[in-house]
Amino acid sequence: MIETKLREDICLLAKSLFDRGLTHGSTGNISARTEDGGLLVSPTGTSFGRLDPGRLSRFDEKGVLIDGDPPTKEMPLHATFYETRSTAGAVVHLHSCHSVALSMLPDTNEDDFLPPFTPYAIMKLGKVKLLPFFLPGDPAMGDAVRGLAGKRSAVMLAHHGPVVAGRDVEAACNAVEELEETARLALMLRGMPARTLDADQVHSVVTKFDIEWDS
Repeated sequence: MIETKLREDICLLAKSLFDRGLTHGSTGNISARTEDGGLLVSPTGTSFGRLDPGRLSRFDEKGVLIDGDPPTKEMPLHATFYETRSTAGAVVHLHSCHSVALSMLPDTNEDDFLPPFTPYAIMKLGKVKLLPFFLPGDPAMGDAVRGLAGKRSAVMLAHHGPVVAGRDVEAACNAVEELEETARLALMLRGMPARTLDADQVHSVVTKFDIEWDS
C-alpha cells in the first residue's frame, strides 16, 4: 500500500472509532507499518476524530522519528508489539468504556480476559491477557508485553484500555472493536446464567480457523 493511502486509512478508521464512541477526547493511539519497514503513528495529544494525514509521526526502519509531529507517549507499547510479533502490521490502543469496566471487576480472568461467548472474538483476538495497572506512558508496559514473547495479539491494560495488533490497520481496528463488544456482552450478561462456548466448541473454532491459542 502506498504511504499516502495508508495515512488516509489510518485517519479514516480512527475517526470511525471516535465517532462511534469507542474512544474519546484525545485518548487512544494507532500505528501502522509502512512498506519500507518504518512506522506511521498518531501524534501525542491528538484526537482520533481529527487526525491529520500529513502530521502523523513518521519513523524510519531504525525507529528514528524523521517527519511529522511528536508521537504518542505510548510508543514503547507499540514498538514492543512490532518487535515481538512478526505478523504485526498495525497496533491500535483505545480507552473503550466496556472493556475498561470489565478490567476493574475482581473475578475477571487475567489469563483469558474475555469470556468465550462468540466464535468471533476467538477468531480475531485469540486469548486476551489482562495486564496490571501502569502509569500512562510507562515503559514497563512494553516490558510486560515483551514478557508474553509474542504469544498474544491483544492485551488489556487494567483501568486503561485494550491494545491490539493486527496484520494491517483495518484488521487491528476490527479486532479491537470485537474486544470491546465482547466486553459489553460480558457486562450485559453479568449475574445471569449465560451459556458460554464449552471447551470442545472453543477447540473446534481454534482448529477450524487455525487460531493462535496460547494455553
